[in-house]
Amino acid sequence: MGRPRLKGERLPNLSALAEDPSTDWTPLTVAHWYGARERAIEVVCGTAVWYSTGLPAVPLRWVLIRDPREEFETQALLCTDLDAKPAGIVSWFVLRWQMETTFQEVRQRLGFETQRQWSELAIRRTAPALLGLFSLVTLFAHRHMAKGADSVRRTAWYRKPRPTFSDALAQVRRQLWAQEKQATFRGSPREVDAVKVPREFMERLIDAVCHAA
Repeated sequence: MGRPRLKGERLPNLSALAEDPSTDWTPLTVAHWYGARERAIEVVCGTAVWYSTGLPAVPLRWVLIRDPREEFETQALLCTDLDAKPAGIVSWFVLRWQMETTFQEVRQRLGFETQRQWSELAIRRTAPALLGLFSLVTLFAHRHMAKGADSVRRTAWYRKPRPTFSDALAQVRRQLWAQEKQATFRGSPREVDAVKVPREFMERLIDAVCHAA
């Protein structure tokens, strides 16, 4: 009765496929894994149709990832590109971490989600500008550290081997404020009652303000 089905017979869940002893896993070495090193994993892939009531069916390619060393749980990746290779899908999944971290830092440090525009055109201008500012801060801090400068702020309870974006932003502020042409920290006028501020005290003040700004 009625129209013939379009989605075909139901396939087993990916979780059941991952636990099936007869599943044929293929070894795969992924370059630039988290921490920029190679990682050996096992994958199995296939194609299916994602169907939801009331919505058109979506053909996709799925990839199951299993760790031979059992350091992370088996994961399923879905891709709408049916011609994509399993290695490419896994590499895209690894690259997502950099994008997620970028958006997180832009929201926390640069006010990406606290814009006060009412015009869509203004939002389209501000969002790329903030993402561009993130890139500029990262490049300036990288160039500064390439010169051998230490821009990582240490605390009493742990030591960071690399700077966070907060450290990079503070370092860029420090460099901008330290320029003589900047009017942010101009000296007092030459008057009789002027008091000279010690350089050590000024450095400590700048260090505290650039992280708190």
